Amino acid sequence: MGKLTNDMTRLRGEVNALRDDRVALMQQLAGGAKELATTVSAMQADFAATHSAMARKTRRERASYVSSIEKLVGRMRKMNAADLAGARRAWFV
Repeated sequence: MGKLTNDMTRLRGEVNALRDDRVALMQQLAGGAKELATTVSAMQADFAATHSAMARKTRRERASYVSSIEKLVGRMRKMNAADLAGARRAWFV
């Protein structure tokens, strides 16, 4: 065979090797994308579960806080009403 034929044969072999490498790379990228999608999906599910738990805890704490504030305000209103009643008695006796 001549030099040109050898060079063409070599180039064809390199083209085939590069094409095979490209196909392998695309398959690796596709596999990596699927793995990443699975990981992200699991992470989102974990975030959702954590958020739900946090929301329940916060709701309980908020309800407890509001209840204690309502009791405190109720006591303060009673004390204020008692003070006003005492002032009325003092002024209008």
